[in-house]
Amino acid sequence: MGKKIIFVHLLNDFSGSPKVLAQVISSLKSKNNDLELYVGNDDGGFLSDLGIDSHNYRYKRFGNKILTLFSYIWSQARLFVALLKYRKQDIVIYINTMLPFGAAIAGMVLRKPVYYHIHETSIRPHLLKKFLRKIISISAVKIIFVSRSLEKTEAFKGVNQRVIYNSLPREFIEKADNFALKLQPASDQFVTLLICSLKKYKGVDEFVQIAKKCEIDKSLKFHLILNATQVEIDAYFESQNLPSNLTLYGKQTELHSFYQSADLLLNLSLKDQWVETFGLTILEAMAYGLPCIVPQSGGPTELIENDINGYQIDAYNVDEISNRIIELSKNEKLLKKLSFNAREKCKVFDPSIFELQIIDLFNNK
Repeated sequence: MGKKIIFVHLLNDFSGSPKVLAQVISSLKSKNNDLELYVGNDDGGFLSDLGIDSHNYRYKRFGNKILTLFSYIWSQARLFVALLKYRKQDIVIYINTMLPFGAAIAGMVLRKPVYYHIHETSIRPHLLKKFLRKIISISAVKIIFVSRSLEKTEAFKGVNQRVIYNSLPREFIEKADNFALKLQPASDQFVTLLICSLKKYKGVDEFVQIAKKCEIDKSLKFHLILNATQVEIDAYFESQNLPSNLTLYGKQTELHSFYQSADLLLNLSLKDQWVETFGLTILEAMAYGLPCIVPQSGGPTELIENDINGYQIDAYNVDEISNRIIELSKNEKLLKKLSFNAREKCKVFDPSIFELQIIDLFNNK
């Protein structure tokens, strides 16, 4: 390989895209590469403490969209200037998500190869997405998509592009496997999980509706884990009458205990507002043998098959989802079948394959 690799990401938090980038960095770090990281914030997340040089180019979100937009543009200007110091070095600029366009412009000015790892398709406003796609189309020499459906939706003409499916860290899989080997005490509760950002388009309100519809059955419990602070959670739900079977949790650094106590995972992204391109929490749940109910479009359809390891149901169809939850809570044979198949399907997304594909990305033109 030989080249220094400069990784760039906008928002370091505990969501899927920084988690995947952390795996990419880990895969290349094991080969003794010269690696550096540029992130837009230092609030803590999966990209913290990776053991490589890290730089903050100061992006901040505000409650006001205009202020956030100005912060975003200013952060990209700072990022562009920061990368100019590499003009005499042999580098590859590896951009995670579509958003850090300042790094791509720097790559063009410096005539350095730019790689994009694309995770998302639902970017608003549309004009911003159009601009970002244009930057990618004129700067990228290689593009990685996280699913076939995303590649089909966002393909670029004349660019070397490929699909590299997300995987889970070996440590995560080992922990899930060890848990499966232990005899677990029988529980009189059936726990359904939703793990997501505190956004309406993630189906947060639909999850509350589903919990309300199932409230009559005292054995059905619902755990909502949100990538948000307690203040943000309180503000969002302050005017709502939440059902007694619903428990809210704020930002978590690890999710093992939640998967271990759950029976089912939901992904409720709303198809007309947000297309899920992969769904890393789905794969994590599968490692723990949890069946999943997911949308009927996007990356989750490449993970979950109807009546095999879960169900594909429109998130707006809260009645059907509620009925499925009730059915699974009462049909142990069906639940065990879906659970077994979930663990088997998870093996397809082997971390060894992910690592080889990432390394190959830098070995081949």
